[in-house]
Amino acid sequence: MTRAPHTDSPTAPRARGDVVGLLLAAGGGRRLGGHPKALLEHRGRPLVEHAVRTLREGGCTRVHVVLGAGADAVRERAELTGCVLVDNPQWEEGMGSSLRAGLGSLAGTGAAAALVSLVDQPGIGPEAVARVLAAYESPATLAAAAYDGERGHPVLFGSDHWAGVAASAVGDRGARAYLQAHDDAVTLVECGDVAEPYDIDTAADLARLE
Repeated sequence: MTRAPHTDSPTAPRARGDVVGLLLAAGGGRRLGGHPKALLEHRGRPLVEHAVRTLREGGCTRVHVVLGAGADAVRERAELTGCVLVDNPQWEEGMGSSLRAGLGSLAGTGAAAALVSLVDQPGIGPEAVARVLAAYESPATLAAAAYDGERGHPVLFGSDHWAGVAASAVGDRGARAYLQAHDDAVTLVECGDVAEPYDIDTAADLARLE
C-alpha cells in the first residue's frame, strides 16, 4: 500500500481535476431512536450543513448529497443551496446503496473523481478534505485519509474506479471490499494530526456534538 504523507496547505488546496464532493447523508439513526443523522443538531444547525461546509472549505466546489431517511425534512430544514440532492429510496439497505446512488448521480457531469465523506463524522474538517483532495492525480487515483496508519474517510475515487466500486458496494460495507481488493493502489494520506474520525452512532456519541 502506498503511504504518501501529503501535507499540502489545507487553506489553499490545489485544483487537480474536477473532484466532486460526495456526502453520504441518508442514514436513519436506528441506534439514535430513529432520528435521521443529517438532521442532528451541531452548532445550532443540521449536521448535514456542517458536512457540506467542510467539503466546500476543503476545496470541493461541487457537492452531491445523498439523502434517504427524512429526505423531505432535510430539504425543508437544511440550507443546501448549490448542492445536487440525490434521493436514495433504498437507504435502509445500508451505506452501499447510498454510495451507488451517489456515484450514479455523477454520470455525465464531467467529474474526474469523487471525494466521499460521511455526514456523521463531524470531527473530520476541511484540513483532512484538502489533504486527500491534493492526492488526486488522474481518474485512476485511489486515495484515503488515514488515522495513525489506519484507513478512514474521506476517500477519493477516480472515475476509473466508479463502476467497480458500485458493483461491490452492498450492505453497510460501502467501498470496503473494493478498497481491500485494490489495497496496493490506495494512497494513504495521514490526517490524524488534523482530524478525529469518530462516528455519531449512539446516544452516548451525541455528547460530541456542540
